[in-house]
Amino acid sequence: MSTEHGRPATSEAGRPAVDREGVIRLTQQLVRIESVNDPAGGRSEEPAAELVAQTMRSWGWEPVVDVVAQGRPNVTARIEGGLPGPTLLFEGHTDVVTEGDGTEWSVDPFGGEIVDGRLYGRGSADMKGGVAAMLHAARAVESAGPFPGTIVLAVLCDEEGMMLGVKDFVARGHAAGVDGAIVCEPEAGEVCTSQKGAMRLRIDAQGVMAHGAMPHQGKNPIRALVHACDALEAIERELQHTHGEHPHLGLPYVTPTVLQAGSMPQLNVIPADASLALDIRSTPGIDHWDLVRKIERALQPVTEATGVTFTFKVIDERPPTETPEDDPVVRAVYAAHEAVTGETPRYGGVPGTTDGTILWRDAGIPVVVYGPGGKWIAHQVDEYVEIDDLTRCADVYVDAALRFLRGD
Repeated sequence: MSTEHGRPATSEAGRPAVDREGVIRLTQQLVRIESVNDPAGGRSEEPAAELVAQTMRSWGWEPVVDVVAQGRPNVTARIEGGLPGPTLLFEGHTDVVTEGDGTEWSVDPFGGEIVDGRLYGRGSADMKGGVAAMLHAARAVESAGPFPGTIVLAVLCDEEGMMLGVKDFVARGHAAGVDGAIVCEPEAGEVCTSQKGAMRLRIDAQGVMAHGAMPHQGKNPIRALVHACDALEAIERELQHTHGEHPHLGLPYVTPTVLQAGSMPQLNVIPADASLALDIRSTPGIDHWDLVRKIERALQPVTEATGVTFTFKVIDERPPTETPEDDPVVRAVYAAHEAVTGETPRYGGVPGTTDGTILWRDAGIPVVVYGPGGKWIAHQVDEYVEIDDLTRCADVYVDAALRFLRGD
């Protein structure tokens, strides 16, 4: 960051200036690390976490590295402003989904190439650009001198999986005392105050094995699960009718995703057991545990008609979240976007879930999601982030942090 007479550089608007080239360079460095959770292929988040920790140390910070699982560290740092004030959390993750078939990409999936103002690569938008922007924003705020309160930076593992990183972050007490969180996921300039909830539910059906030529001697769990799907579709319709379409999240869904039958399936054998997996996406106002009980009741008539019994296992549960628009962290991001871009921002919602759902559920932290990158670009071939969007979001983070910490 350039300085004049020993003072940190400031933008024309008077806010601390972000090292634009530094943001771009760090994003490229992160994208070039294949931080896919792929132990068999020798890939993990660890090298990306090491780069983050090394960057923090180079700035004089003292990061804490917590190993959540083998090759899967969290990196956190606290920056004290030197004056009394609240605590703001910036949150991001180092893991990325697989690049898939690399031949389908027009660029190297892990090259970090810049073409026509776009930085390409797996994780460029989701969400290594956001990580680089939030780190450099915090650096700019610190370099400008004393500020009220504390900034906490959390760069976590396993957001794309079971969210082990954020669960560990909260369990270790790192979220204690945080007054608001900015989750730096790509949202195309929207100030996202709500997130859909997610629940992964497995329904195990227990029937009786029989010869395919003599089905009357068995109890077919597959046929029972077909009837169960009809009941689940009726529950989905009821949810959509009762709760309607959320203005930012759309409709809730109960979606069957995986059907498995028998441990050793054979074409001429009715299996003794089968399983159906559900991906449930909920909107605010839907209680997941009430929904599980409703599903259990809805499948009782199927058991009575077929003799097949069902057991239910919740594999993962993340509640829907909604932060009021007048919450200080939302107001800070909204005003910062307006100040930096000169445009009135749009409120929006996250169609999936982020680590913010766990911060909200387990630590009671108000959450707003805002970051560089297109809202629908994540996990796609030729993923990219616009350079201007990347650096603009870093400026918004600086402005939002100062507004929140000063209580503006």
